[in-house]
Amino acid sequence: MPKVRRCRILRRTFFVILAAIVLGTGYSFFYPNISRLKKEAPGATAFMKYRQKTSKRAGKSAAIAAVWMPLDRISPYLVQAVVISEDDKFWGHKGFDFAAIKAAVEKDIKKKTWRYGGSSITQQLAKNLFLSPSRNPLRKLREIILTWRLESALTKKRILELYLNVVEWGNGIFGAEAASRHYYEVPASDLSPRQAARLAVVLPSPRRYNPLSGTKYIEERAREVLDIMVRRGIVTPEEAEN
Repeated sequence: MPKVRRCRILRRTFFVILAAIVLGTGYSFFYPNISRLKKEAPGATAFMKYRQKTSKRAGKSAAIAAVWMPLDRISPYLVQAVVISEDDKFWGHKGFDFAAIKAAVEKDIKKKTWRYGGSSITQQLAKNLFLSPSRNPLRKLREIILTWRLESALTKKRILELYLNVVEWGNGIFGAEAASRHYYEVPASDLSPRQAARLAVVLPSPRRYNPLSGTKYIEERAREVLDIMVRRGIVTPEEAEN
């Protein structure tokens, strides 16, 4: 291929990529309408639709279990356990835990991967509501913009309420109420501290881990969360054993 033609192709490719980045990020600055989430439940999220689509492609059941539940009807043990396990600085940051992000990036560099963990609860909410599980840089940039918009428009309490209602807790299981009924056959309001801790610690990989499995990972992580809850006076040592 002649050098001049190759340069033209490279320039065109560059401008196509640049246009995609500009349009994608620009879209995220104005759409979707986040203000409506102040009072409205989001309905089917982008993540739910993605799971349905991939399940259908694989010829599997695409049913979604999700029941909206106000924050005050979700066990305070679960609320506390999820924050401790997923984003212990949630109430103090503006959507980004930069120390956790730095540690995750350093880990990625060391392992020569592109996982970029360390996501806050708000970042995870942005992904669940509007994006897909893809890890490409453009999607991550959109996630950052949407996280900033969520933090700007909503209270922390509302962000947490939304998150607990849309987060994935297993194959086709979304939200605290559906998860509580599926795994423990009780409403989310009736979860015990131990049940709450086990549900919380599967969230990094809800399709890999099961809170009822009794694996070493689940038991050790749940114990860590319960110990923190005891130290902070959220539960008594006796309650942590139930």
